[in-house]
Amino acid sequence: IDHIDHRPPGTYHRAMTGRARRGGGACLVVAALLAASCSRGPEAGRAAAGSEGSPAETAGSASDTAASPTSPQADAPAPAPSTPAPPEPKPFVPPADAPLPRRAPALAHRLEDVTFALRDSVAAWAESGKTDERRPPRRVTLQALYQQRAYRLLARRPGLARRVAGRLDPGLRREARANTAAGAKLRSLVTPLKPPVRLKTGPPEPAGRLLRYYRRAERRFGVDWEVLAAVNYVETKFGRVRSSSSAGAQGPMQFLPSTWDAYGLGGDVRAPRDAILGAANYLRASGAPGDYRAALYAYNHSDAYVEAVLLYSRQMERRPQRYYGYYAWQVFVITTRGDVRLTGPGLRKPD
Repeated sequence: IDHIDHRPPGTYHRAMTGRARRGGGACLVVAALLAASCSRGPEAGRAAAGSEGSPAETAGSASDTAASPTSPQADAPAPAPSTPAPPEPKPFVPPADAPLPRRAPALAHRLEDVTFALRDSVAAWAESGKTDERRPPRRVTLQALYQQRAYRLLARRPGLARRVAGRLDPGLRREARANTAAGAKLRSLVTPLKPPVRLKTGPPEPAGRLLRYYRRAERRFGVDWEVLAAVNYVETKFGRVRSSSSAGAQGPMQFLPSTWDAYGLGGDVRAPRDAILGAANYLRASGAPGDYRAALYAYNHSDAYVEAVLLYSRQMERRPQRYYGYYAWQVFVITTRGDVRLTGPGLRKPD
């Protein structure tokens, strides 16, 4: 557990859910101009206003009528020129060091914005066929980082977390509560370190490749791929943490040498494919998939650890694309001077 958090040795989300984002102020303005309707309910879209054709665009121009002074149309007023629709709102792509609001209304609004934008960005990334590339798109990385930082803030401020959850879109509230609870449970396992922190990190295996490893292990051992992904995330942030634990656990799935000798199938403990297969083998031998709690407790003797892994895995079961968002979360360490980020874009400084 020593590496948990970590100790050293378009239209917002329409493409993902079909549920549109609350809001609609720009849509109301255009509705007045174009006589179009606009819903403001939870199912309403933040979709581009004016995507429907404007009645003015189908009206004939003055040159089309060519009315003469004696024509009955001569005195008719010329049709009003069409009014161009305002541009679509840009997705929320915050810089790496964007400040987090500390008040519930503003933080809830920002968390909704970034989560719905991230869903769209993840959908586009997955559909592009480029998930085997070494790095996610920069938009995904920045949106996921802001989302992660928001959840880390909520995990250490339970009162604020309750107020924020109460203001969220109902479709996001359950996800937010699960991520906040998982983060809080992992924080409970960590003793803040005195900086400077020395931890070896590196780029993870590409997201698409890791997903194939999880699915291969699931087919062979019957352990859900989402559970394997959650363990990989909690242990080393998908392999970003390269240091061994203080107890000597190694590799992206953090095996003690003796456990690896028994369940590693003769592979390389530091190779993601071999480590994931070894983890599935060990979890299967410890009770999975029939009893995931017992299996995960054997993997790490901590109830908080078990709960955190199950919370993350269930989020991926409900919406598999969340895997790509978690994949883009970064490595933080908890120090006596605050949370310090060690990987990802931008400066490394406390949040």
